[in-house]
Amino acid sequence: MAIISKKKIPVKICEPLRNYLQKYDRETDLPIDYTSLLRYDNSIPLYDRNGKDTLWETVFFAQDEMQNIYGSLKKIYALMKADGDMSVMDHLFIDRVDLCVYGNTQPFRVRVVNRINDNFDYFYIKNADASRIYGLELEHLLSPNKLQYLVFKDTLIEEHIVGIPGDQFIKNHLDDPNLNEIRLAKEFVKFNERCFVRLLGDMHSSNFVIDITPDFEEVDYRIRAIDFDQQSYEGRRAIYLPQYFKQNNPIIQIGLKNMTPESVRQYQREERSLMANRIKMDRVRVDDLLHTMSLDKVSSHENVKRLGEELADFYEEREFLACDSMGEIVSLSLEMLIRKPDLYKDHLTGNPS
Repeated sequence: MAIISKKKIPVKICEPLRNYLQKYDRETDLPIDYTSLLRYDNSIPLYDRNGKDTLWETVFFAQDEMQNIYGSLKKIYALMKADGDMSVMDHLFIDRVDLCVYGNTQPFRVRVVNRINDNFDYFYIKNADASRIYGLELEHLLSPNKLQYLVFKDTLIEEHIVGIPGDQFIKNHLDDPNLNEIRLAKEFVKFNERCFVRLLGDMHSSNFVIDITPDFEEVDYRIRAIDFDQQSYEGRRAIYLPQYFKQNNPIIQIGLKNMTPESVRQYQREERSLMANRIKMDRVRVDDLLHTMSLDKVSSHENVKRLGEELADFYEEREFLACDSMGEIVSLSLEMLIRKPDLYKDHLTGNPS
């Protein structure tokens, strides 16, 4: 079982990372930052449609500030969705701003509504953390999912990732007679492999969503990470394998029931091959990111050394022992996709480190 024992310390954006963000148009001037939203003067608990406390609070701003703040938030949404073109945003309005009071980073969530058809969308405003930015960028480059986010000084803007939260899916959808267990299990194996190879930790069911897409005969599933704070931070290999979190056990049991070790290895190989191809297609940018990350200190020396030792044992590659940063470990882990393309250890029947 994987357990994270200590609260992660946020990492400031270093100069090399700032340069990377500017080079690839991730940094831009924004009309408002995270601290501006802390000026709210009142809040009320936010309940879901069943009357359950969501642990979010809807915040309210003074009347003389609200128009300016909401106008700035609308401009940020325009930057995210329409490259700043406000003319296509005339029919949109800011419905509310919520604050997550229980989370470590206390993010704000902005709800944007289309006044014509009542359709809505969200985006998030957070304190920028270098670990999270590396996680977002690695997700954008190496996963099947493209992500939109922006950075302004110490403020991070993230788009909303659509899907059913993993814990709710487990609670409410596993008994659905239309559930395709084999496809869900296959996707979890691939998600497990993606997280391990790029070293994204803490992927228990509250930190990912499941996106369901109807196919002409069946349904397809895509598991998407929504929390990137634990990118390459912990020192134990098990933290980077979603299979070792007890919250995910119901999905693990479906996998054990429906898949053979041979099929697990097949899906692992498919995902590793896809990741290797994504790296080849965007080699320059991936190398820039890994070089930047190698210069940064996103975790402790103890965590770097322990993870290097565990991966050296797993891959039977002593080169991991010489890594001095998490960036170097991630770079070498990704290199294993090409150097050892036929290495598929059956995580689902292995033991956590």
